[in-house]
Amino acid sequence: MSELLKIEELSAGIEEKELLHGITLTVDEGETHVLMGQNGAGKSTLGSTIMGSPEYTVTGGKIYFGGDDITEETADKRAKRGIFLSFQNPIEIPGITLSEFLRNAVEQVTGKRIKLWEHKKTLKKSMEALGMDSSYADRDLNVGFSGGEKKKAEILQLLTLKPRLAILDETDSGLDVDAVKVVSKGIEEYRKTVGGTLIIITHNAKILEELHVDRTHILSNGKVVREGDGQLAFDVLAEGFEKYIGEV
Repeated sequence: MSELLKIEELSAGIEEKELLHGITLTVDEGETHVLMGQNGAGKSTLGSTIMGSPEYTVTGGKIYFGGDDITEETADKRAKRGIFLSFQNPIEIPGITLSEFLRNAVEQVTGKRIKLWEHKKTLKKSMEALGMDSSYADRDLNVGFSGGEKKKAEILQLLTLKPRLAILDETDSGLDVDAVKVVSKGIEEYRKTVGGTLIIITHNAKILEELHVDRTHILSNGKVVREGDGQLAFDVLAEGFEKYIGEV
């Protein structure tokens, strides 16, 4: 497999506060990586920095995607390259429907106009795969959606945009067992149809049970303190973080 994402000695923070300290990791095409760690470890900061969030400033190191240095690129340019980030708490956007949002997003990323009938046909198929009522397509984005429905809408974006790299930040947070299964099914559909690469930030073993995990990275205080194969994620969930952080 070819190298897709390479992070070299990455440091980043907000204003004068550094939150990431010299992180280095590599993700190959088609792999699934898991980021784990206690609250405040830097997992979401790392995901947002890879995406190019203007909230965070890179103070050192490099980010390469597909062999290109994207360290200074804006989030919209990274999205056009095929990087996708889901949010822990998806925001509500009154005045634009879920369908309109997704159509606009695809057109912005691809630079091509999408015929309305074609978009609706594709959207309906993806919504059926996620068990979403088709009426949600005509509702304002996330307005009045339950937590589970918001997370499904995030996975719907994933299936619609078909990114090369998807960073899923606590997509399973607050979901019941059935909702986690639906989200897992959507992620697996993405893997099958796109063959995409995943970075999953999670505390939940259930969502990982449905996936083949290639590498696990444990973060603490903005550093990668432990790495291993997929089994490491389940070991941490069973035994707790302290054992593995304490061994460093």
